[in-house]
Amino acid sequence: MGRSQETSNKKEKEKKKLKKKQEKELKRKERKANSEKGKSFEDMLAYVDENGHLTDTPPDPTKKKKIKAEDIQLGATKREDIEPEDLVRKGTVTFFNDSKGYGFIKDHANQESIFVHINGLEDEVGEGDKVSFETEMGQKGLNAVNVKLYKEEKPKEVKEPNEVEQNQEKESEVDQEDEDDKE
Repeated sequence: MGRSQETSNKKEKEKKKLKKKQEKELKRKERKANSEKGKSFEDMLAYVDENGHLTDTPPDPTKKKKIKAEDIQLGATKREDIEPEDLVRKGTVTFFNDSKGYGFIKDHANQESIFVHINGLEDEVGEGDKVSFETEMGQKGLNAVNVKLYKEEKPKEVKEPNEVEQNQEKESEVDQEDEDDKE
């Protein structure tokens, strides 16, 4: 009567479908075999050792240290403990944009970069200027306020006269004596 309706193309498609189905079945069996649902509770536990690392073994109870509850400090340290002199910091202006009105100061104590706005300035500053300032918390972190130019007091240097200067002084003394003798 007629030719078979199955062509080679249809046979290939059926083979691919069957192969995919078998691969899916294999993957499903592997997932079932490797699943963690069947593990015991002890196998799922992790412990933290004295150095803060995760381990599978529980910590040794003989190494535990007793800590009094009174020794534990909750919260941050109170700002009342800080002396007013410690509030004034010193630093160097690393960047300042006059047109936009902001810049950054590098703190000499901890090398931290602190934001400064033109409203927080008491003196006019530029890049590279040494300044003294106080800090306050802003919306995005520390802000420098009460920024003033800082002039370091340098001790006066005492120069030791070298030989040339000593000779010049002697000559000037001799010249003055000669003038005194002439008069």
